[in-house]
Amino acid sequence: MQTRFEIATNGPGLYAFTGPVANWVSGTGLLTLFIQHTSASLLIQENADPEVQTDLQNYFARLVPPTTDPSMAYLTHTYEGPDDMPAHIKAAMLPTHLSIPVIDGKMALGTWQGIYLFEHRDRPHQRSVIAHLA
Repeated sequence: MQTRFEIATNGPGLYAFTGPVANWVSGTGLLTLFIQHTSASLLIQENADPEVQTDLQNYFARLVPPTTDPSMAYLTHTYEGPDDMPAHIKAAMLPTHLSIPVIDGKMALGTWQGIYLFEHRDRPHQRSVIAHLA
């Protein structure tokens, strides 16, 4: 069983899409989610306190600043904007696919876990996540 989830983003941040995935899954098996982009990531993260998402975004922004930051002067891939290469670096550090057990039609996520697309680019994007349940 396969489908595609389209997720609109409005710039950097974590975008929850647990609900649409939960509505799609059925049966028992292993769900694989795969993002078809090199400048965004997928995360399973706390869904109770939005400060967790803010802190994650702020941490990675500090860890990998835009190419306009003097500390990033060594980067050469800069023609797609100051956020592009840092977005690729963040996506290389974070997961681009997730595996989640599905038991009797429900994802086996913990009580405070949600599924997020982590957008690393500054401008809006339409992101595609492929889901495969087997």
